Amino acid sequence: MEANIHANSLKKKHDNKEKIGKIVIFIVLLILAIFVLIPFFWMLSSSFKQNNEVFSVPIKWIPNEFHWDNYSKIWTTIPLATFMKNTIFLSVVITLIQLFTSSFAAYGFSKMHFKGRDLLFLAYIGTIAVPWQVYMVPQFIMMRKLGLTDKLISLVLMQSFTTFGVFLLKQYYSSIPDELCESARMDGLSEWGIYRKIILPLTKPALASLTIISFVTTWNDYMGPFIYLTSTENKTIQLGLKMFVSLYDAEYALIMAASVISILPVAIVFLSMQKYFVEGIATSGMKG
Repeated sequence: MEANIHANSLKKKHDNKEKIGKIVIFIVLLILAIFVLIPFFWMLSSSFKQNNEVFSVPIKWIPNEFHWDNYSKIWTTIPLATFMKNTIFLSVVITLIQLFTSSFAAYGFSKMHFKGRDLLFLAYIGTIAVPWQVYMVPQFIMMRKLGLTDKLISLVLMQSFTTFGVFLLKQYYSSIPDELCESARMDGLSEWGIYRKIILPLTKPALASLTIISFVTTWNDYMGPFIYLTSTENKTIQLGLKMFVSLYDAEYALIMAASVISILPVAIVFLSMQKYFVEGIATSGMKG
């Protein structure tokens, strides 16, 4: 009887320690989350202020007067709708192409056996170590000779392949048993059929992870559009934000309002695929 009471007492103490530990971890994560979100709160607050109130000290988190007209001015001050359209086009098209090319290449490197496969994969992955600045000028010269400068298609062509995407999906594909593919081949299914009917349905988390990474990277890209796009009708949202900066002054309130609008598509894409993203990162290369 006393032993049972002692055991129950120890169990309660252990449970209490676990609860306290979880509470402490929750509080620490909450504090860290608040620190991470402070710049976004400041940006949102500044988007409703006048220019002379944006950098006021101390910071006024809640404006004395909300200037809702900032969100209407940004559409007329610059052709923001055109910039959004161009950015959405590039982000969606490049993401879809990268998903296809990366998944197809990853399938070849992980599920098909051919001479020199591993050496070719290592050589391809090795290109990650090459900085973009090394081949930036030759790339621009090539696009200029093809007459593709100041055209959105130039960015689409240059970003159609992603080494990181191939590496990410290859690691995930390698975790799928080869027996599934061998059984499908014995049943007469083609390589395209195996890729489409077996591999892709099993790798939704990895594909969602690559979708988010590719979309966010393309959406936030500044240097690529800055180098290749010169005409106003072809610029992206990242270049458009700079147009709020004049020779003598910068309209910071409008910049903040446009920045809030610019992050909404990224937030929507991430939140809609957050579940698959977390699962893909957690399980990539770890399944048996």
